Amino acid sequence: MTIGIGAYGRDAGQAVFEALQAVEAVGSGAIGGFAVIASIGDDHTLHVHQTQRGGSRTLFVEGESTGVLPPGPVASGGAAAVISSGPDRPEPLGQFLVADPAAGLVTGHRLPNGPGASGRPLNVEALEALRAGRTAREAVETVIAANPESDAGLIAVDMRGGVYASNSERVMRRPDLGQARREDTELGARVEVLHNAILPGPAVAAVAAEIALEVMRGKPCADGWITVPSGILLRLGEENAVICDADGLATHVVTTDPVMVRGRQVGAAIYLASRVYRGGEYLGVTMFEPIVTVEDGVIIAMSGQRKMRISYRTETGL
Repeated sequence: MTIGIGAYGRDAGQAVFEALQAVEAVGSGAIGGFAVIASIGDDHTLHVHQTQRGGSRTLFVEGESTGVLPPGPVASGGAAAVISSGPDRPEPLGQFLVADPAAGLVTGHRLPNGPGASGRPLNVEALEALRAGRTAREAVETVIAANPESDAGLIAVDMRGGVYASNSERVMRRPDLGQARREDTELGARVEVLHNAILPGPAVAAVAAEIALEVMRGKPCADGWITVPSGILLRLGEENAVICDADGLATHVVTTDPVMVRGRQVGAAIYLASRVYRGGEYLGVTMFEPIVTVEDGVIIAMSGQRKMRISYRTETGL
């Protein structure tokens, strides 16, 4: 009964949406019914969409078509959350995911809208803490600590980049939980996932979190290209590298694999993230690895081609 996903970072709205899609594709159980997604843009505009049946397939409509991607303002929001489960939940569905564009968002799983000891809904109480300037972690921990036997797990996203999730003590005793957190501190991207009653358990949470983080990281873009011709030497060395002349034409390739330079071999002689040098200057690392045919230390072909352009990027992370 329910999965909640919260994220902060570039295209967080797209991230939580694609994470939900992945869970629907690989998971079974309480999924594919109601869904609520909320996204806060850089202009502090709140966008909310919801559906009772169909999950991610019916959250957005274009003309008479369902199964479409989130519109730009939703996808590009830097703070976002989604909650979903089986069909036909009590209206209004907005009670399961509360948000304030100036403070952040609060959702979760089980019954994040359930009443707490204060008499107010748990997620509303956490949102009020965000409004009062508390961090996502402080808001969640305060509410959960005051309600150990509540049937809820909460996820909060604050507008300073904080994302935090926690289950109540009661929920932690359940045998069907999934929970995952992923972050990229360099990019300031974070995601939290809580769920129950969706199989295969912890694996679903991990998949959702990994996909959301990858969306926020974005696809790496090439900073430049080099050309590698056949007929050049593959040499054994202490690092994987492509050595080029001043025009970006490879003069030889270096591998750390001693087997690749002996006899006839087929493999990744130009390894992913090999260091690229042009005229003695370090440029970055390769973004692509062809299948290379090597004979006695000479490159014969790359993925069936006699010459290949290979992209590189200036950062080492791919």
